Amino acid sequence: MQPFERVVAEHGATVLRVCRAVLGPVDADDAWSETFLAALRAYPALAEGANVEAWLVTIAHRKAIDVTRARARLPIPVDALPERAATRGDPEATDHDLWAALALLPATQRQAVAYHHVVGLPYKEVAEILGGTTDAARRAAADGIKTLRRRLAETHPLVEERAPASVSKPRDPTSRLDHSSEIGSPGFETRAPSSRAPQPPERTSLA
Repeated sequence: MQPFERVVAEHGATVLRVCRAVLGPVDADDAWSETFLAALRAYPALAEGANVEAWLVTIAHRKAIDVTRARARLPIPVDALPERAATRGDPEATDHDLWAALALLPATQRQAVAYHHVVGLPYKEVAEILGGTTDAARRAAADGIKTLRRRLAETHPLVEERAPASVSKPRDPTSRLDHSSEIGSPGFETRAPSSRAPQPPERTSLA
């Protein structure tokens, strides 16, 4: 079994993107830290050959539920400045339209999109995390992507009619969620596990 610091280095960016997709930028860092603290405690008992990425996403899913429930119990502040959203873990800080549209999806669709399209988990594993069937997970992700495309098209209409043959087809804006995208991957500082909470990776330059 590989050292836990290598697990953080290998999967930390993916987990942070999932936390951002499911919770938004304000609560993502706390959920990320809680996920890896819980993972650190449970890691010695993880079965050999287990899918570590799916295991971490499952923990992140539970922590996101805890954060959502806790947030619902908090009083709503008035006459105060809103918290400034962090850009760490944001695949591209300028993609506010995409992430804002994602935040408006129903919870199940948002989670299915995050776990399948951001992480790349197969629908079977997404279904196990969400507690439903494979078909339901596939349908939720498809409905979520369809809604995202519609909302983004309304915000940024793509004119394809009468386009010259030499003009390539506009890129699907939802492809920015794809786990295989080459959008800037956060870097990590590898350190040995300790009792201190793991810190979310800083976003690196996209240049």
